[in-house]
Amino acid sequence: MASPRSRPPLAERVEELLSAGGPLPIVAAGDPVLRAGTVRYDGQLGPALLARFVEALRVTMRAAPGVGLAAPQVGVELRIAVVEDPAPVPEEVRVARGRVPLPFRVLVNPSYEPVGTARAAFFEGCLSVPGWQAVVARPAEVRLTGADEQGRPLDEVVTGWPARIVQHETDHLDGTLYLDRAETRSLSSQDAVAERWAQPTPERAARELGFDLP
Repeated sequence: MASPRSRPPLAERVEELLSAGGPLPIVAAGDPVLRAGTVRYDGQLGPALLARFVEALRVTMRAAPGVGLAAPQVGVELRIAVVEDPAPVPEEVRVARGRVPLPFRVLVNPSYEPVGTARAAFFEGCLSVPGWQAVVARPAEVRLTGADEQGRPLDEVVTGWPARIVQHETDHLDGTLYLDRAETRSLSSQDAVAERWAQPTPERAARELGFDLP
């Protein structure tokens, strides 16, 4: 009996993915790669290929547009993500959500843990779940550890909206979607969020849709 055909090595698959050029296709919810978790990055791509892959993630994230993108979202089960948020929001939103600019950065083998017990709940969306948003309560402050694309260690405390982005993208690397943590009664189409729930905080949505906030 023939053995099942194994998948090509990661480097070969990434080379093939990059060969088309331009933004990469984003995997949608329902694809097992988003639920399988990832393997730690340990030089599987080599420095030059890693740099090309990171640049493709950046191009894809900006084109979507989004504020973060994890490798599984383009079908690659490596523990790598990119984040960036210019935070072009009104002052009242900035204050309510702690949404401040987050410069582009690469997270390699990231992990996070809560700092303190404070939690914050806001509408959140995902490039792999297009057209929908839901309220997610997350730790307001986290300790982020890992490395950057040069192998330099990361160990820092992140707060506000950047903390939410870090958690969302790191969750992808563990096979977790934001919907797993969401208040299901808050699930709303993008149009409904724009028309009804565009306030800086989700208090009105909680009241009218019937869910609790921390």
